[in-house]
Amino acid sequence: MMENIEEPSPLRITPTVRALSAALRGKRKNVHESSRTNGDRIFAEPEKLWFKESSVKNLRNRDFLSPTTVLNTLYADGQVPPAVMSMVSSLRGSGVLPMAAGEVMDDGLRVRVDRAAAFKAVLSGGATEYLKPSSQRQGSVVVNCPVLHPKPNIPTPDTLTLGQLRTILVADHMGALLRRQGFSVSFCPMLPEDSNISIFLQDLGIDWPIAPASWTNEEQEEKVQEALENCPYRESEMERGKKNGRKSEMDENEGTLRVNLKRVFQEEGLLGYDPSLGTCTVCRDSVLHLVQLDLAMAHCTVVTATVLHVTSCQDEFRQQQIAMLWRARGATHAQRHLVCRPVKTLGSDITAAQYLQLRRGQMKEASEMKYGGQVEGQTWDDIIRVMTSATVRFELLSTVHSSPVTLDVQREGGVSTKGPRGGVFVMYNCARLHTLFDGYERGVEKGLYPEIPEGSQLDFSALTEEGEWLLLFNYLVTFSELLDQSGQALDGEGGGARVNMKTEQICKFLVSLSKDFSSYYNRVHVLGEPLPHLFNQMFCRLYLLRALRELYHSALDTLNLPPIRQL
Repeated sequence: MMENIEEPSPLRITPTVRALSAALRGKRKNVHESSRTNGDRIFAEPEKLWFKESSVKNLRNRDFLSPTTVLNTLYADGQVPPAVMSMVSSLRGSGVLPMAAGEVMDDGLRVRVDRAAAFKAVLSGGATEYLKPSSQRQGSVVVNCPVLHPKPNIPTPDTLTLGQLRTILVADHMGALLRRQGFSVSFCPMLPEDSNISIFLQDLGIDWPIAPASWTNEEQEEKVQEALENCPYRESEMERGKKNGRKSEMDENEGTLRVNLKRVFQEEGLLGYDPSLGTCTVCRDSVLHLVQLDLAMAHCTVVTATVLHVTSCQDEFRQQQIAMLWRARGATHAQRHLVCRPVKTLGSDITAAQYLQLRRGQMKEASEMKYGGQVEGQTWDDIIRVMTSATVRFELLSTVHSSPVTLDVQREGGVSTKGPRGGVFVMYNCARLHTLFDGYERGVEKGLYPEIPEGSQLDFSALTEEGEWLLLFNYLVTFSELLDQSGQALDGEGGGARVNMKTEQICKFLVSLSKDFSSYYNRVHVLGEPLPHLFNQMFCRLYLLRALRELYHSALDTLNLPPIRQL
């Protein structure tokens, strides 16, 4: 009978820190009697005992640090017992980065990872497990973008502001991130087929749901209207008359449907809603908004779902009204509001259509300056379209949603194909990886290099460059936990109506990755001389860079950006 062999868990930072903390604590008798209270508090927060290093300077000396203040709290005079040092220095475990050495210095207890073992564990079998969340989530999320609802008409590219465009891009990005975590995601509202706004979004690479031209919602409107008329929060004519104090005003408002929204969130115990919501007059725009929410919920795969309203701070009050109207109409789904601050421009205000046109022209001009007359034809049109979309997304998504964005829209402040300039820089470095592997494949065809062997045949101790460890430790090993964060924020407890999600992190991650990869690539000649004694190191580097190429693809996918394969 064959024995079941458990697959090793992917190496992660969080379980490593927990294991290091458990090893550092050792036995409770090592703790000061006088500091048991502080110790108990620290024990409950293992992430406070250790810090992961990330800077090039510090990674030369250590990978994790437990500061002197922690050691003084845990042990008399900060003296770590030999048995504890031994446990920390030889740490192994499921999902835990293997440790190689530890020493106490002036700044605390430093430990280094067994880097060769870590490279082998991550790269030898392919890095697929490092490119997805650490665990798959369940549930449904409706991402609602209020700016796309008619008021009374849906916006056009020529009326869409940059702040409104920001909310659409954030909604699109959050939907992609949540889907990667396992959530079933649908978007609201559906846009009319062949409308100017849907074509504009498609040009940006945003795949928003489309309603067929023959679609009507009269029946759904009637159902929503009836539900609101019969809801317990509807304001009666008598109540309205008491408020008005004059019969003439009561008669004037007769037939108007009004709902007391303050009663909704007070009686249902909903936190975080504006106390000045008061009583709302129900207009057709509101009814149509609720119809679209109902339709989006119909696509959910589970009974309970979360609705994420992605709105601007200017429209937050209005969206809270809609949320409470929907609640009054009988919807019981959890609703969270992700609020985006405005986009400011240096110079004159421009619309979303003008902004996209400006950036596309700048991208084409910059490409022609670098590549000359070859910038023509469908292939280059597609490249410029994707690069323009990348520029726009990185400009509007690289700042956390709770802070304003300031853009320089002057022509002289345009895009560049050189330097760490956001989206262009990221896409350029992604293309460099594809060019590298194209060069390797041509070398194989010419007989210069053999095919890449299985990872188990390689000696990964050949990866000794600090830049190589930086790319693995700061990016490949950390990416899956970065993906986890948006789902954790979404279902965080006690936050009330608003939710704060780290909408900027993927963009910042990609820019930082590109800076470190570019530095490494400019310094190290990956495809070396075709000499057999150099092949092991070359293959180890190709394994690392192949994993980085897939990491780029995976991260860009959450921005709905296809990779550029040549530039």
